Amino acid sequence: MAPTDETGQAAPHAPSNGTTPPARPPADGAAAPGARMPRWLPRAMVLALALVAVFQLGSWAFHQLTGLLINILIAFFLALAVEPAVSWMAARGVRRGLGTFLVILAVLIVAAGFVTLLGSMLAGQIITMVESFPDYLDSVINWVNAHFHTDLRRVDIQEGLLRSDWLRNYVQNSATGVLDVSAQVLGGLFQLLTIALFSFYFAADGPRLRRAICSVLPPARQAEVLRAWEIAVDKTGGYIYSRGLMALISGVAHYVLLEVLGVPYAPVLAVWVGLVSQFIPTIGTYLAGALPMLIAFTVDPWYALWVLVFVVIYQQFENYVLQPKLTSKTVDIHPAVAFGSVVAGTALLGAVGALIAIPAVATLQAFLGAYVKRYAVTDDPRVHGHRGRGAGPGPVVRLRRLWGRARARRQTRP
Repeated sequence: MAPTDETGQAAPHAPSNGTTPPARPPADGAAAPGARMPRWLPRAMVLALALVAVFQLGSWAFHQLTGLLINILIAFFLALAVEPAVSWMAARGVRRGLGTFLVILAVLIVAAGFVTLLGSMLAGQIITMVESFPDYLDSVINWVNAHFHTDLRRVDIQEGLLRSDWLRNYVQNSATGVLDVSAQVLGGLFQLLTIALFSFYFAADGPRLRRAICSVLPPARQAEVLRAWEIAVDKTGGYIYSRGLMALISGVAHYVLLEVLGVPYAPVLAVWVGLVSQFIPTIGTYLAGALPMLIAFTVDPWYALWVLVFVVIYQQFENYVLQPKLTSKTVDIHPAVAFGSVVAGTALLGAVGALIAIPAVATLQAFLGAYVKRYAVTDDPRVHGHRGRGAGPGPVVRLRRLWGRARARRQTRP
């Protein structure tokens, strides 16, 4: 009789040769006793943690160095802009370092002179406005007393302003903000110095930088890099020079108009119109013309209308006569593309992106145009915007054809 266990079931027979029977598989996915972790799992976990740590470190470093990277980007495009002048001087025997120094020094002198001139003009106009403010306040008080039958006096208004709480708070906040303004000015000067130094190194060591980049690339890639670099130099330099020339022409034209009309602050307004109208595409002229219109309106409402008419006429002259001649060989992109690139650049990098968006897009367009194959467009009426397929020529076309046939008949007659 077979032996039974406590549950009444037959106990399993032990093998006669003394070997252990095979273990049953674990039920319901339970780990077998004594099972070991796969060898690749610890390495995968360490690698995943290392990748996460590297990503976090790179993200932190990128956010900390964003200001420096933007300064380097500005310096690179500035170096591309001065590259034609430096190369022209180097071709005539001037060392690239000295030529770059002279070009950047000239740019800094012009910029400093412009800022100084603009600041002195603004300061003079502000002083004039402050000096004439009492007379203006007296005229306003007299007008209010005459129309509303009041008895206001300038002394009472001045005492009320001096004793007001908001003026006291404003003076205290201004006093505490002097240090912040000083820190911002010093930071701006340091940023300007950083951009100037990087621009000098990029322009002076341009050939060495190109050789360093090409040394790690195969010959086919080297030709593409050099071609892209040359296109970027041509487009960026051409954009800066053409825009600067058009800004000069626009400023002079608007200055003559404002001086003829007798509008105050004519030099400052002319510089404002010249810069804003050229470095903000498509709508820059209208944005720049708003301020002269406002100042002219304070002199005479009809002067504002004359300024508006001149701005519109000059915009058409610039779009159809001046700009095609100056930018046909430098930066030839569609106005809608230019405006969209400026909007995108502003969203990404702010004012810096708005300035470098157009030369960057022009460089990309020229580089892609060298590799994109184009085909001749079929002579289909739908290409010209005509939806009707079977429609014949219009009346103007038929009239031209009849006129041509009549002239041909008269010429063939003896």
